[in-house]
Amino acid sequence: MIPRLRALFNNTFTKEKYQAFLDDLHSKHPGAIEFRIAETPVFVDRSFTEKMTDACESIIDIITDPRFESLTDRSIPKGENVKNQNRQSHMIAFDFGVCINKDNELEPQLIEMQGFPTLFGFQVYYPEVLEKHFAIPSNFSQYLSGLDKDSYLALLKDVIIGDCKNEEVILLEIKPHEQKTKIDFYCTQDYLGIEPVCITDLIQEGRQLFYMKRGEKTRIRRIYNRVIFDDLNAQKATLGNFVDITQDLDVEWIPHPNWFYRISKFTLPFIRHPYVPPTFFLNEIKEIPADLENYVLKPLFSFAGQGVVIDITKADIENVKDPENWILQRKVKYADVIATPDVPAKVEIRMMYLWKDGDDRPKAAVNLARLSKGKMIGVRYNQDKEWVGGSVCYFER
Repeated sequence: MIPRLRALFNNTFTKEKYQAFLDDLHSKHPGAIEFRIAETPVFVDRSFTEKMTDACESIIDIITDPRFESLTDRSIPKGENVKNQNRQSHMIAFDFGVCINKDNELEPQLIEMQGFPTLFGFQVYYPEVLEKHFAIPSNFSQYLSGLDKDSYLALLKDVIIGDCKNEEVILLEIKPHEQKTKIDFYCTQDYLGIEPVCITDLIQEGRQLFYMKRGEKTRIRRIYNRVIFDDLNAQKATLGNFVDITQDLDVEWIPHPNWFYRISKFTLPFIRHPYVPPTFFLNEIKEIPADLENYVLKPLFSFAGQGVVIDITKADIENVKDPENWILQRKVKYADVIATPDVPAKVEIRMMYLWKDGDDRPKAAVNLARLSKGKMIGVRYNQDKEWVGGSVCYFER
């Protein structure tokens, strides 16, 4: 996205250098990275970064409005409302596509957002290894809000561990060692000293939860939550016994599971901003748009792009049985913006925010990027392609 830096990176790139980087990256936790790592980072100038943060702050204005909770009560599916919701989503991610507008200019467009953790640990480790193998200008950083590695990790520790002891905090997931994002769990454990624990390994005594740590039953006071109910419901039949986390439990959630639904695709129809494509609840549309080719149909309660209909027909809309649980979103045109040895790649940038207890607003902290040459962003849509996959943005300071 910065032609001079793109040309410099591409001209000095070699497959041997990339392979040495990958070998180094995989060496700390062999076999733990199960997604493709792109050949290149993304360089973002100050102006484009400001456009993304402006959109994020506008959305945060809505999230911090006292009316936000009542506005999003319907977002939580029946049976999945978890007790003891705290006042804020400690982590928020905003996904922007790098797009072309009607004036043929690059601009960000919000694709999705989530009040849920993403790769907050891995995005510290991965760029650090990258910088050992590829030259990154000194006035560019993957961190935001003036943070560096030390201050970022201090903030991450404050958010996740707070005033608890390390052993009183766990990372909760479903079969964590089988997840594609398990590298992030291991990096989080390296940096913060908290263990990934499977939901089937929780021990409940009254309202209290425990887990086994080095053979000792240990009290859990905080849960860094990575459990997604959609995933949990899909695996219930094979998991056996596990604790019902919707109960009134004496634990603090970081972030609380309800925020996964409140800050999500459900929130998009309430936002009006130049960098947020117009979005509507399907049940509130009076007349189906004549230009359906310019829209995308998305289910509210799914993740990882599942159920999204890109090439919509009138029949697709008419066949939806629960239109209140779907949104119609104006399509955006991703830019073929990253020059690669064959065809250019598209980019999606995830702005990752941390919200410390006591702060009025979350803080932009770090980021990730995903490069694609397929119809959609994501590994499953980019099989057998190069210069695609997980990446990171370096923002101009």
